[in-house]
Amino acid sequence: MAAKKSEITRDKIVSMYMKYRLENNDKPKSVYQFVKTNNFDETEFYSFFGTIESVEKEIFKMFLEKTIELIQRDPSYETYDMQSKMLSFYFTFFEILSANRSYVVMSLKEHQNQLKNLMQLSSLRVGFKNYITQIMTDEVRTQHEKFQNFQEKALQESSWIQFLLTMKFWMEDESPAFEKTDIYIEKSVKASFELMNIAPLESLIDFGKFLFKEKTQKN
Repeated sequence: MAAKKSEITRDKIVSMYMKYRLENNDKPKSVYQFVKTNNFDETEFYSFFGTIESVEKEIFKMFLEKTIELIQRDPSYETYDMQSKMLSFYFTFFEILSANRSYVVMSLKEHQNQLKNLMQLSSLRVGFKNYITQIMTDEVRTQHEKFQNFQEKALQESSWIQFLLTMKFWMEDESPAFEKTDIYIEKSVKASFELMNIAPLESLIDFGKFLFKEKTQKN
């Protein structure tokens, strides 16, 4: 009697894809090649993913989902302020990255054109920005309601850029256990929150209007 074929899941496809990349030092040429190598049907693949590229995007999204799941297991997490939640997120996310470092470094250095590499992070970017909005506290939001939407978007984008810079630092970090990345995270997150306190949004908007007015008057 033939052995029962194991059920194909999203997680199994992702795991098989990462293994394929690492063992072959290349991505599958097609969905057909990938499923044939791993002995399952194309229809099973397409029930979860539309393309090979969508699997790549899902991997980084899953890193984010696992991070949030882990940090929210801590009973103390809900009592943290925004800065502490951000630090908890960063440390946990980069622990997961470090556990998958060979794959992450390979995939994010695949193309000389960095924009192509960053396309893999599009789903991660959406999830990360949503997380920033979820942990944003009233102390961070401006008191003027008309500026709130602008402020949230500005904070999301600046946080995302900071996150990418941290990933770049981690990829280049050669210290034992990536201890320099831990220091980088602590200092950069602290600096970003100090900057928010020192430079209120209203002042930045007023300064921007001033510069724009000065420039238009001189032209």
